[in-house]
Amino acid sequence: MPEEVIYHALYADGSFEKISLGKILNKGGAGGKIYAVIDHPDLVAKIFHDKNKSRQYRPKLEAMLQNQPHIDPIIYDDRPFVQLAWPKAVLEDDKGFCVGYLMPLIKTEDAVSLDHLMQKAVRRKMGLSESYANRLYAAYNVASMVAALHKCGHYIVDLKPANVSVYKENMLVAMFDCDGFSIAGLKERFPAEYVSEEYIYPEGMTQTCAEMGEEQDRFALAVIIFKLLNNGIHPFSGTPRKSEDGNLPIQTRIEQYHYAYGMWPDTYQEPHPYSIHTYFDKKTLGLFDRAFLKGQKRPSAKDWQVHLESLFRNLKTCKKNPDHSYFTSKGCGLCAVEEKFERKLAAVKEENESPAKVRGMPITEINNEKNQELRRQKQREFIKLHKIALAFVALYFVFWGCLSFMLLPFKNILTSGGWSVQILAMFLVAQGLQGVLSFAQKKLPLLQNQALMNMLLIYAYVNLGLSFVLLNQIRQILFSVAP
Repeated sequence: MPEEVIYHALYADGSFEKISLGKILNKGGAGGKIYAVIDHPDLVAKIFHDKNKSRQYRPKLEAMLQNQPHIDPIIYDDRPFVQLAWPKAVLEDDKGFCVGYLMPLIKTEDAVSLDHLMQKAVRRKMGLSESYANRLYAAYNVASMVAALHKCGHYIVDLKPANVSVYKENMLVAMFDCDGFSIAGLKERFPAEYVSEEYIYPEGMTQTCAEMGEEQDRFALAVIIFKLLNNGIHPFSGTPRKSEDGNLPIQTRIEQYHYAYGMWPDTYQEPHPYSIHTYFDKKTLGLFDRAFLKGQKRPSAKDWQVHLESLFRNLKTCKKNPDHSYFTSKGCGLCAVEEKFERKLAAVKEENESPAKVRGMPITEINNEKNQELRRQKQREFIKLHKIALAFVALYFVFWGCLSFMLLPFKNILTSGGWSVQILAMFLVAQGLQGVLSFAQKKLPLLQNQALMNMLLIYAYVNLGLSFVLLNQIRQILFSVAP
């Protein structure tokens, strides 16, 4: 029979007791192992791997005991749900060395990582509800948790979905490894040790974990909320506008403020094709803009808590799918995305089932004779388009060359508004002309010669200016005022 392991538990109120470790529950990560505690079924003990760091651990744990956030277990269906594995007591060995701490038991089998809520395929595999309202409620609970910690001066820093869990039953938050947070002590701050890429705020790229605080949490919280509301899409992911730009890593896009879902388009990327951000409430979009655009004041966790609560109260249930919910009169974004995805799948299926074609003819039916016919047909089409282009250019030159004479009968009407109106009209005509030429350039191969296009534009602008001079008799006016 293994020897019973006994430690001394020192509580925040000065009391102490001997506790005995039970079976190991989790081998833990880099920090330590988790054990059951005999005679305390509602507590567990975290025993550090490296006992030589006793002097490093103890001050931070004592600061956590002295400055505890008021986040009590929530009673749901007559059962308590612990939300925060915050230290309850420091554990010492017989020599007085700090070996770990006691914390409330969170039943990990009842909770899942926020990562599992993001993607439909993962939710289905995990047997989680498809209710969109659940994800909104999870976002609200995370914001509430972060707000409560900030109220005490504590920062999570390494805030990301993998480090936040929610209870499957009710979407209440469950957070572990609180000793890794940045802790506000009475006389000093005990910094966090880790932070994860894709959740580091842009200014934080030149900072250490010790220098990061509330701004880091504000940014990471906004990323989590965006992903929960937008089917797992990261706010700095998207489709690059130019293939030569390549796919920048998410953290690089963050550092360069490439947020594609704001009021103004991003220069590097377009939004994800299945994003539902255009169906968000205007206030929601405004808060995201503040969180992700350069020079803005990021919303606090409390700001998000208040806003998400208002969204939840006004959430509308979709009539087509009771698992769907939406925010505005635009309707259900989830339905719109699902329909778009289904159309894409149908098109891909049809393309895969159809034989490959060349100019509308199945490739299996093409032989040398038909191939020659296709070439002749293509040549005839080219000649036809060439003739159309020549006719277009000829008519173009005639039209602009005769513009002044065509406008003379309407001189009084055209000049009645004064020069400012005429100049504005000329500007609009020039804009329309560029649109017409751009359209013609796409359809007619001859006009794809940029030098020819520039010549056509210059010719039109010169005749437009000449018409302005003639209609307003500018030459006579200049001569009449000459000495």
